[in-house]
Amino acid sequence: MERIWLKQYPPGVPADIDPSQYASLVDLLEESFTKFADRKAFICMDKSISYRDLDQMSLALAAYLQGRGLQRGARVAIMMPNVLQYPVATAAVLRAGYAVVNVNPLYTPRELEHQLKDSGAEAIIVLENFAHTVEQVIAKTAVKHVIVGSMGDLLGFKGVIVNLVVRRVKKMVPAWSLPGAVAFNDAVSAGRSLAFNKPKLSPGDVAFLQYTGGTTGVSKGATLLHRNIVANVLQNDAWLQPALSAPPHVDQLMIVCALPLYHIFALTACYLLAVRAGGCNLLIPNPRDIPGFVKELAKYQVNSFPAVNTLYNGLMHHPDFKKLDFSKLKISNGGGMAVQRPVAEQWKAVTGCFIAEGYGLSETSPTLTCNPANAAEFSGSIGIPVPSTYISIRDDDGNEVPLGQPGEICAKGPQVMSGYWNRPEETAKVMTADGYFRTGDIGVMDETGYTKIVDRKKDMILVSGFNVYPNEVEEVIASQSGVLECAVIGIPDSKSGEAVKAFVVKKDPNLTAEDVVKFCQEQLTGYKVPKHIEFRTDLPKTNVGKILRRQLRDEKKAEAA
Repeated sequence: MERIWLKQYPPGVPADIDPSQYASLVDLLEESFTKFADRKAFICMDKSISYRDLDQMSLALAAYLQGRGLQRGARVAIMMPNVLQYPVATAAVLRAGYAVVNVNPLYTPRELEHQLKDSGAEAIIVLENFAHTVEQVIAKTAVKHVIVGSMGDLLGFKGVIVNLVVRRVKKMVPAWSLPGAVAFNDAVSAGRSLAFNKPKLSPGDVAFLQYTGGTTGVSKGATLLHRNIVANVLQNDAWLQPALSAPPHVDQLMIVCALPLYHIFALTACYLLAVRAGGCNLLIPNPRDIPGFVKELAKYQVNSFPAVNTLYNGLMHHPDFKKLDFSKLKISNGGGMAVQRPVAEQWKAVTGCFIAEGYGLSETSPTLTCNPANAAEFSGSIGIPVPSTYISIRDDDGNEVPLGQPGEICAKGPQVMSGYWNRPEETAKVMTADGYFRTGDIGVMDETGYTKIVDRKKDMILVSGFNVYPNEVEEVIASQSGVLECAVIGIPDSKSGEAVKAFVVKKDPNLTAEDVVKFCQEQLTGYKVPKHIEFRTDLPKTNVGKILRRQLRDEKKAEAA
């Protein structure tokens, strides 16, 4: 397809990038560690670590991991919120020649067990607040090595107080027992005196297994190679330059990192992009604490603010947010879920910076398209393809549809995953014969190359930028003894974009909505738990007995209209 969108590129943005300039993501990281050694790399709870600190600590931890006897290419899980140990651990795993398996720290034992087993992870680096979850499943997995961090590890003397508050006052660390587990700081200290064998990494080595839900309800690992991630960092870097290089001048890029680093959006758009640019990430461990978040923002002049619609919206509803100084804010990149026009317009009014909405998936490292970073207004679209990226809108037979017609958004580019980990059949389902990845989203491209998403082909529900797969939720509800059958859909929600709604047919007449929700809370992480329960005597089905979720969705749409 002709790249009609190139005419819309801002001056200075190249049509293509060259990922081959780095043999691996580690080369990119180490270049910045040396080049920006004295700069601050990450700030968390008023404590900062420099690029030199990040270099030295991650090298020591890499040596420690190698000393455990893990073979090249081994998978190491990281189960942490946005704390200083996360960037250290990630860099260490990659430098040692292993692959990072990002884990949501709020996962239930059931979810964690699947991810550890499926990835074949042999080690896990976890914050003590979540160690009790690891304890419940470790015996059923291949994990042999456990490193446990605490909130205060890298906070100096302040860390002692922080740990006391977290453990004793707030009681945020449930009791756990993991014989043989090593403390994070002890592992780093031990690694400083161990030999480090620098592996020769290639662009085709696995860097991350980024787990994403599946139509089957089973979470699958998107296999992201070093070249995929390098490409997307360079694509984002090139795309944002017009905004970042515009006045006012800033000595160092300051990025707000409130999105969880285990999510592909923050991993690339916050952590890795900042490292490439020699920038500093302001880590927000708990963005749900909006008052605390606003207080933190007041201490710094931020330049880049990647977020999801719900976060932008939540911040603007806090009275002190409007008092902050946004004179140096250059770019607000929205993704993960649709940015709503009222939110975008209010954000522009408050900060003077418009939200450049982008689009991508775990499978694409993630960015595929974005609105120009220096655009003057909110477009309501997902923008145009970033450098070296091709978007093709296709029908069910794989043929390209005319401009202005809806079809499945298919994408090709160096950031597209190599496939799903150990799932060739699933990979085959999402790749076309000519090498395009089928996103499962339905979009319309106009004559300038801008695309709007009009529907999702998949039944996936998007709650504040997190994927929820109905099959997984239905499987949990259906396993409850009082349930005969159920169906799960997404319904519009003013706060989270969509909310999970379950339709349940009772087997036990005494079953209540509270029973269903409580049961789900034990098996599913928070954003997957149904917000709405509706009991019915039966559910719509096809002639072969398949439950028609679409019909339930259409009913709700009709009611809303």
